[in-house]
Amino acid sequence: MWCKNCHTEVYGDVCVFCGGQVEQEVPTEIFWCDRCKVPIVYRANDVKKNYCSLCSAPVRYLAADIRPVFPEERLWLEILLEKPFAYIENSVWCSENRYYIDGKPKIVRRNMFKKFPYEYIAEQLELNQGQNTYYYFELFKERWTEANREHLNSLKEEAVYFINSAAAAYPPTNIVVSFSGGKDSTVVSDLVVKALTNPFLVHIFCDTTLELPQTLEYVQRFKKDNPQVIFKTAKNKEQNFYEVCREIGPPARMLRWCCSMFKTGPINRIFNNLYRDEKVLTFYGIRRSESASRSKYNRIEGDSEYLKIRKQTVASPIFFWKDIDVWLYILAEGLDFNDAYRLGYERVGCWCCPNNNERAQFLSNIYMPEKAKEWRDFLINFAREIGKTDAEEYVDSGNWKARQGGRGLKAARDVKIKFSSCTNEENARIYQLNKPITENFITLFYPFGKVAEELGRRLINEIIILDINSKVPIISIQPLEQNGQRNAVKIKTMNVKDHEDLQRMISYQIRKYNACRECLKCEALCQFGAISVTKNQGYFINEEKCRRCRMCVTAKYLDGGCLMSKYLYLRQE
Repeated sequence: MWCKNCHTEVYGDVCVFCGGQVEQEVPTEIFWCDRCKVPIVYRANDVKKNYCSLCSAPVRYLAADIRPVFPEERLWLEILLEKPFAYIENSVWCSENRYYIDGKPKIVRRNMFKKFPYEYIAEQLELNQGQNTYYYFELFKERWTEANREHLNSLKEEAVYFINSAAAAYPPTNIVVSFSGGKDSTVVSDLVVKALTNPFLVHIFCDTTLELPQTLEYVQRFKKDNPQVIFKTAKNKEQNFYEVCREIGPPARMLRWCCSMFKTGPINRIFNNLYRDEKVLTFYGIRRSESASRSKYNRIEGDSEYLKIRKQTVASPIFFWKDIDVWLYILAEGLDFNDAYRLGYERVGCWCCPNNNERAQFLSNIYMPEKAKEWRDFLINFAREIGKTDAEEYVDSGNWKARQGGRGLKAARDVKIKFSSCTNEENARIYQLNKPITENFITLFYPFGKVAEELGRRLINEIIILDINSKVPIISIQPLEQNGQRNAVKIKTMNVKDHEDLQRMISYQIRKYNACRECLKCEALCQFGAISVTKNQGYFINEEKCRRCRMCVTAKYLDGGCLMSKYLYLRQE
């Protein structure tokens, strides 16, 4: 933590020197020593930052952030540049699309990844891998970790302080580590276990079914090397990624339904099974510098719309760390890590994620060509089905990642709420459903109050919903046939101040009934475990567990009442 007034690092929310408020992030800068050929991280206020911490030679500013390049990545870079092993004895680092060879920049533009056929790159890697070596990499690694020892100790000390402070209010059994198999969660796991001196902490990993092979291999190694860890694997076994893509379209940058369906939802089910109504503290590997959206998070999130699983409070020990800090910890502490990073992957989430950059796509085409081809073929066929005349260009250019809405998809019809105002009764709407009314339909009204079927008029199969506090009727539900069409329902609101607001929330539930694709978002949203969504049962609310908080029908947490509203909307509507 950092006091701007004193320009010094402190612990706590108030500076012990001046009494002023402190910022959590300590500014750092990365310099380069031409003599030692390694980057050095200095605090902004460090008087020694103009000189190398090892040899005392003058240093120069290098970059805002940087990461080490392993020999496997260095080799394919040399092949792209048609210079195999040209940099085998050099200190090689990377910052986004800029590589540094002994501190000198070399830009690799996006078109470089398409310079040669993927098959050629794979052949050259196989041909030359026997001559590749870690000898020089290890030399520079030892020098680099030693040069940054003081910085590393400072990072560790602050992280341990934060972890213990965050965990103080929770019993050990209610502390969880979110383990993705990536570098950040690897560091967080090690930090938390050491800080709390508890090797028995629960770790939750989600197998999205779209993991890199190296991720699954690393997870197995982690479990073997840490037998005391309570390791839980979450997985959606009811849905098939390609089948869902065919129905509602592949995920895009702004339409990542896959996160709820294959990640957040399954993880939430683990939480519900383990903790029921109890609050949980989860340590995440979230870092502020990773994306614009994550920069808006707080280091501890306990009650925010950003939280995808409402049961938990999220704490991020390495929130202010940079890439270089993460790698410094991993390599200096000798931690095992995901081998995908050795190949050049910067992130190791779902291999076909629309947020992946050209580098990740390049690597997937080289190291998992069959899956990459299957995905490309699927995208091209999908593009043709929705009317794209330039399907291959649409896919290869990456334009599919910017797809929005449900144009060309039959499923898009289900998100449009069709209703008419009743001419005979005030504050009554006649909604059109796309399937018969079942018992599950009535459970959608539990968030509004208590179901009192005995108060409804039996001749018209009316069901009454009572306000949970006053016991006064507020909703009347009457199945009927509308203009010769089946599956219509008349819903009337009464004894409330704002009829429009209540009908809006009711319309959200109608949309859920018509459009639910078991994305599991609603399950994760309910912190009491009252909502369940399965293929056999459909969308169901348990009346005994429902606390009538109405979060599931609040636009702040779920715009439109159903994620399908966002994924399948049509602009003209």
